[in-house]
Amino acid sequence: MAAAPLTDSFYRTMFDLRSQTVLLTGAYGHLGQAIVGGLLAHGAQVIALGRSAETFAKTFGAPTDNLHFVFCDVAETASVQAAFRQSFDLYGPPSVLINNAYYSRGQQPDALPDADFALGLDGSVGSAYRCLREVLPYLRETGSGKIINVASMYGLVAPDFEAYADAPQFLNPPHYGAGKAAMIQLTKYFASYLGPENIQVNCVSPGAFPSDKVRQNTNFEGELRRRIPLGRVGEPQDIAGAFVFLSSPASNFVTGHNLVVDGGWTIR
Repeated sequence: MAAAPLTDSFYRTMFDLRSQTVLLTGAYGHLGQAIVGGLLAHGAQVIALGRSAETFAKTFGAPTDNLHFVFCDVAETASVQAAFRQSFDLYGPPSVLINNAYYSRGQQPDALPDADFALGLDGSVGSAYRCLREVLPYLRETGSGKIINVASMYGLVAPDFEAYADAPQFLNPPHYGAGKAAMIQLTKYFASYLGPENIQVNCVSPGAFPSDKVRQNTNFEGELRRRIPLGRVGEPQDIAGAFVFLSSPASNFVTGHNLVVDGGWTIR
């Protein structure tokens, strides 16, 4: 049977998120704030999952009709379960989960204690798996859903250590890249596993998006710029469109994809 013809209304609303309830970890971080802004601008209801209502308030002000805070420690299964249940009870079934939270400890490449390496892997990919696992009953109940994981260009390529020669404090530790590479594979695994259930799983890999504090080191920012074909580092708003797209009907036939937003860093 031929598919029904698309109408003009589909094209006009394919980025409309008014029917989407998004669970977002890491909402008040450097990139999380831009993700929230993009989702809200297109009509989504966003539940920011985090450990500090105070930080949420400092970042976003008071909750609104479309932006809410729910306590969640993504390192603890019981906390994730409680947060998802509370979100469901208060704001209805989720349709999108964005795994943006990250935590780690330790940096020196050749001197990380076992516990630090394991914690970094958990902060990169273990916490995302925990949230993915616990959201599935809610998505399965509605028969559809979108899961978006956040990886990194360093899940694709190794750091250019020359860029960090004069700024070693900014070097990504080995468990970061290893965990983000695992995140890309986790995305592909569950895209295949959940595809028959109409649940899409995709990934976004940001490139160099230094914070304002990091950019105060103008020499280091210059080292980053020289390695990016577009000739500049990423601004937070540069990442928002990727999440709007992957949360929207415009991406309904996209799954298992890693959308790289790096100004071209990884093409060389």
